[in-house]
Amino acid sequence: MTPDNDRGPSAIPDTSKTIVLTGASDGIGAEAARQLASSAHRLILVGRSVEKTRAVAQETGASWFTADFARLDDVRELAAKITDAVGEDGIHVLANNAGGIFGDQTPTVDGFEKTMQVNHLAPFLLTSLLLPHVRKVEGAVINTSSIAHRLFGHIDVDDLDNTRRFSPNKAYGDAKLANVLFAKSLHARFHAEGLSAVAFHPGTVRTNFASESSSVMRLLYRTPLKRIMLIGPDKGGATLRWFIEGTPDETWFSGAYYDERVLTTKVNPQVNDAALAEALWQRSAELVGLDAP
Repeated sequence: MTPDNDRGPSAIPDTSKTIVLTGASDGIGAEAARQLASSAHRLILVGRSVEKTRAVAQETGASWFTADFARLDDVRELAAKITDAVGEDGIHVLANNAGGIFGDQTPTVDGFEKTMQVNHLAPFLLTSLLLPHVRKVEGAVINTSSIAHRLFGHIDVDDLDNTRRFSPNKAYGDAKLANVLFAKSLHARFHAEGLSAVAFHPGTVRTNFASESSSVMRLLYRTPLKRIMLIGPDKGGATLRWFIEGTPDETWFSGAYYDERVLTTKVNPQVNDAALAEALWQRSAELVGLDAP
């Protein structure tokens, strides 16, 4: 993991938020960062690519770190670096936006299927480690999910790696379903104390998404059809910004799932399974080596 030594202004106006945004080196994360750059907020960007993340940070005046979510030690280091960076200020918004769909069933160095780790286990670990800073200021956790959670997802907490039935689409759908369940669990556990959490589908965005995948979805993102069927990353970034700058339970409702900016009941049936959400939390904590609070 590589931190940057160029930090943004240390004086943070009282009206601003401290925002941690992952997946910020490209796509809607980079676009949201650019759109937030003119605000008084303190931005801390996280990406995988040193070159791309540095470029977005320099463009926006943000602090930045890099971490590979396919390595949980990177995530632990990242959490420690962010903790040092925010000090006593707390984190007003943690936007878990990093993710992707990948190819064959490939284990990470930690021994987990890559799609589940990058999209869920790594954000779960990062959020858990940063949770005291979010709770301190009654902040918000925003999870970028996908309509794929409804189309392809069906979680078995005893087989999160899909060893019995793997496909890139199912692995991605399960991981995005886990994002929704995680947001609901955060709401159930901590909303009474002031923390808010939400998950949303940003739209089918024209980015480098699926570039590493063997899924048929890759064809859509690599053909001229993408100009017709996909929205621009600026629009997806604007939706992410809407959640980041919104006021929980006024702009959007904590514990809910949104299709872009629209509250929807069109969700995977497992989303409403409170026992599954709790079991997923417990299993995720076990896998990343945390005690579940």
